Amino acid sequence: MGRGNLDLNVVQEILNKTKEEVENMHPVNILLAGKTGVGKSTLINNVFRERMAETGIGKPVTKHLHRIAKEGMPIVLYDTRGLELSHPIQTEVKREIIEAIKKSQKEGSDKAIHLVYYCINAHSSRIEESEIAFMEELSGLLPVLVVLTQSIGQPANELKKYIENLNLPIAGVLNVMAEQYAITDELVIPQNGLKELIERTFALLPEETKEAFNNAQQVDIARKAKASRSWATKYIATTFGVGFTPIPFSDATLLVPMQIGMLAHITAIFGISMDKAAITSVIGAVGGTGGATYLGRYIVSNLLKLIPGAGTIVGGVISGATAAVLTTALAMSYIEVLTVVAKGEKDGKYPDLSNIETLMREKMQERLKLGDKDQDVKAVLDNLKKSNPLKRWLKK
Repeated sequence: MGRGNLDLNVVQEILNKTKEEVENMHPVNILLAGKTGVGKSTLINNVFRERMAETGIGKPVTKHLHRIAKEGMPIVLYDTRGLELSHPIQTEVKREIIEAIKKSQKEGSDKAIHLVYYCINAHSSRIEESEIAFMEELSGLLPVLVVLTQSIGQPANELKKYIENLNLPIAGVLNVMAEQYAITDELVIPQNGLKELIERTFALLPEETKEAFNNAQQVDIARKAKASRSWATKYIATTFGVGFTPIPFSDATLLVPMQIGMLAHITAIFGISMDKAAITSVIGAVGGTGGATYLGRYIVSNLLKLIPGAGTIVGGVISGATAAVLTTALAMSYIEVLTVVAKGEKDGKYPDLSNIETLMREKMQERLKLGDKDQDVKAVLDNLKKSNPLKRWLKK
């Protein structure tokens, strides 16, 4: 089935719902402290998608504090400037930062700053006493992660150990090389430390902000995929497990609203820039047939035969189990495709749309052929078997 029969209103609905999902996320707000030139912009552009340090600079919050945000991203970064200047200006900068943190905490959870990345160049021979005092002061208000940027070799490790031995009330010290650094054509220092930074950040953030942070970060794609699988599995089990009754082929479109919402939520978790053309390619791969029938009637009539045992369904009826197989295959295939797209975006290589369509079709067919032997499908069916209304359809 080609894309010519695809109802673009359905594609737009997925895009609209994705936008709504992101807008409904509890935003995460992070303060970046440190002197100019320590590599804060490089860190930002490698941790977060959309190269925020280049494209998202908004108006200054104060004279020395700038707000960095970008439409469609549930994160706000606050960048400090001026800590490298004279002592009187440093004092002013620190006062502004402390006041901004306290003010944000009074404005509600959506505005509150949740965490501080205090950036120090790992090549620094020492840390000024004023910086140590400032880190202690910040730690009295928020969790502080000290990020040693441009960490190369033993000096970086020694600085890390030195800071740790100060026994400051901080949340941790991390050596980070935000992007690879070529010393010679043959010798390249690889990017490192970012995944640990992501892990430590997740451990420190309030629970309600973690979904937004996962959306914004581009370091750990596997974490996005894991969150999507976990969400999809629970969602499908819940949806099909509450009084679900067998549905005729002609009513297969009853599945579609849930499936549209599911695809939108998964897209929101990944946080990738899936535009209309990309969504059209993916949906075209599973057979758009016009109106809201593109996932229901088409998949049922054309792909159901790929599921082992489906031919035994009497009277052209989809059981709750079969519907779960179909929807789980759709979800997990979509997650695999978005994983490829997200990795491509991170590397600046957006996949060709025809490749996306081919990949989605192949993944769907693989999972449908496996049927309830697919581990993800099996997890859903195992949960469904615990639901009394479905036992008569799910017994082996």
